[in-house]
Amino acid sequence: MNVIGIVGLPGSGKSEAATVARELDIPVVTMGDVIRAECRDRGLDPATQHGEVAQALREENGPGAIAERSLPLIEDHREDSDTVLIDGIRSDTEVDRFADAFGDDFLLVSIEAPFETRAERLDLRGRDASAEEGGESLAERDERELGFGMGEAMEAADLTIENTDSLASFHDRVRTLLTDGKAAVDR
Repeated sequence: MNVIGIVGLPGSGKSEAATVARELDIPVVTMGDVIRAECRDRGLDPATQHGEVAQALREENGPGAIAERSLPLIEDHREDSDTVLIDGIRSDTEVDRFADAFGDDFLLVSIEAPFETRAERLDLRGRDASAEEGGESLAERDERELGFGMGEAMEAADLTIENTDSLASFHDRVRTLLTDGKAAVDR
């Protein structure tokens, strides 16, 4: 059994990696869903207060709070699947929590792309609200997420996938990882 964690800055391709996993019938646990559910439980709008609630959860329950809330979801999927993908790891503390829980069955993959590429992708998706619109800019989102320890998590990755080519090429690399393992991608 494998648990593959995905880490990367906004617009790097984490959701696309999850899409490939779903196409292969590999269960995906999206850590952002834990935060969105908490937003709704608090009567807040996930679209505008996601970052705020993520930070509040970590302040209230420790830096591993979102990972802790994700563990039961991952374990449920492991009962029926050889591989589970975790989308959206944000910190080295979360990496440590998953490594402790799954040991050698845990593989951390960093998905990386340059700032300008990520900004273009988010703009096309309508996901980079400017500060004037009441949302966070990409630079502000990067700063917030790096403040959680994402840079350290990315540095700790067992494998880095550069997402700078075509979407089809990226999908092929992720598919290879999910079907043939790290060694097939790491050559």
